[in-house]
Amino acid sequence: MWRSTRFGAPRDVLNLEETQLPSLKKGTLLIRVMACGVGLPDLLMTKGVYSLVPQPPVTPGQEVAGEVVATGSGSSFAVGDRVMGITLFTRGSGGYADYAMTKESRSRRIPSTFSDEEAAGFLIAYRTAYAALVERAALACNEVLLVLGAAGSSGVAAIQLGKALGATVIAVAGSGDKRAFCLSAGANHVLDYKTCDIPTEVLRITANNGADVIFDPVGGELGTKALKCIARFGRLALIGFASGSWPTLDPADMVMRNYSAVGVFLGGFSAEEDVIAFDRLCEMAERRALKTLIGKVGSFAEVPEIIHLLESNPPPGKLVVRIAAS
Repeated sequence: MWRSTRFGAPRDVLNLEETQLPSLKKGTLLIRVMACGVGLPDLLMTKGVYSLVPQPPVTPGQEVAGEVVATGSGSSFAVGDRVMGITLFTRGSGGYADYAMTKESRSRRIPSTFSDEEAAGFLIAYRTAYAALVERAALACNEVLLVLGAAGSSGVAAIQLGKALGATVIAVAGSGDKRAFCLSAGANHVLDYKTCDIPTEVLRITANNGADVIFDPVGGELGTKALKCIARFGRLALIGFASGSWPTLDPADMVMRNYSAVGVFLGGFSAEEDVIAFDRLCEMAERRALKTLIGKVGSFAEVPEIIHLLESNPPPGKLVVRIAAS
């Protein structure tokens, strides 16, 4: 597996190591990994700025797709099942490996419509979008959803889920290929944050009503500025800080304009809540209402370089690493 015993840039600290297969407990699965999704937390944990991994060793790779090779007692899964799951990366079982452990409550049989790569990039992005838009911000049909960082994996998931929920989606991205990608994902409008004033354009599109929900995995200056166009009774969903900082919130402004901010953290949901969310998302994927849009597929040998892409200018869509042949 790819593993690091110290914090630093992924290209400098990640190494391939031979490790023993983990022992299974009730509620866990051992999966032969076919593909692993790449996410910003992989970069953050490797660099030592991810709270769930406070000290080395680091075993990145949060979501995988593959085949069950062993189960804990009383499992509802069987050896040979084709599954996707969120790994026990905080316990030394990351997804950039031949085998990885997942929690059964955070694993699902792969929809028949998905390839291994699509399955490996589905659960975290779409569970994040579901948590933000359904459970925390309660996006309603015919509302306006503004998606920042819309060409990233969670942004694209928010576009698709927002459309499936009946919202008008305004996507924000910073290059021509990324804006085209957002349109292909279903966005109604796409704005370039580099060349236009986002609040002005959103207010123009919405006849001065603003965005009912803002999905913000970016934070920083862009996230702060976007609040100028939040609607009355609007909701800001705080997802992450890809810019390096969180947006600046002004409590007086929130009170005077009657809007709110909600935090979105997948680790804060119960197993029962995960079951409901994952089941609904998989049902939507099965009927093709949702589909992982892949940006790049790398090889197992390229893991450090693929993670490094997240620090520079990643392509639109989900980054995935192919671990093994089918």
